[in-house]
Amino acid sequence: MDANQGDRPGSSPEEWLSTGDMARLGETTLRTVRFYEAEGLITAEQREDGSQRKFPPEQLKRLQIISDLRDSGLSLQEIKHLMALKSGCANAKQAASEMTATLCARMTELERRMATMQRVRSELGSMLEMLRTCGECTHPEFPKHCNNCELVERPGVERTTQLLWKN
Repeated sequence: MDANQGDRPGSSPEEWLSTGDMARLGETTLRTVRFYEAEGLITAEQREDGSQRKFPPEQLKRLQIISDLRDSGLSLQEIKHLMALKSGCANAKQAASEMTATLCARMTELERRMATMQRVRSELGSMLEMLRTCGECTHPEFPKHCNNCELVERPGVERTTQLLWKN
């Protein structure tokens, strides 16, 4: 064991997590935990006999944040860049400026993607409502009749319905 590990406040070895614990609590896979460790994004600080990885609890928080950033669309390279950005700057002003510019660009992209997702969610919800009625349809010329059905032809029917149901 590393001499400094026992000195870390709030991080006694009894609280450390196995790779499996990290995957379960981080709602990810063992493969992801191992990959992020290999990429240097999280760090196992102790290996027991048999080389079982052990992670201090703060590494779980890192894993969760990294997973959230990945889910929001950031690549691992972008995450690594953000994590290393401050240490690559000459002073606080430069670091703050670069981090601000990077995060503002990311926020703009996230807002664009969220607007698209909200639009698609609304369209899918409208389509689900329409499909409840379509599920009761007994027209003898199904599915050909769907192209001329009044439900699909009414004003305001979203593009998703036009694409997925009318064709």
